Amino acid sequence: ISGQSGTSFTTTMHPYMFSTTIIFLVEEDNEGGYVAQALGESIITQADTLEALRIMVKDAIACHFEEGENRPRLIRLHIVRDEVLAL
Repeated sequence: ISGQSGTSFTTTMHPYMFSTTIIFLVEEDNEGGYVAQALGESIITQADTLEALRIMVKDAIACHFEEGENRPRLIRLHIVRDEVLAL
């Protein structure tokens, strides 16, 4: 990558930084509700219901990214549910 002054530099970026999709890992919280954590970004939010969590995730994205090209266009929620079955 070349800078404006003609100097070259390299940078290591997470693969999700160039994507128009951001993925959140969603898990049930031990104390109730849900926690969502973005993969490749420092974004974590929580809510009591999945409906409220969807709103909180959108709000967290708006706060984390400035308007423009860096803001993801799609949000994917990967909902993980841990079930234990007795035999």
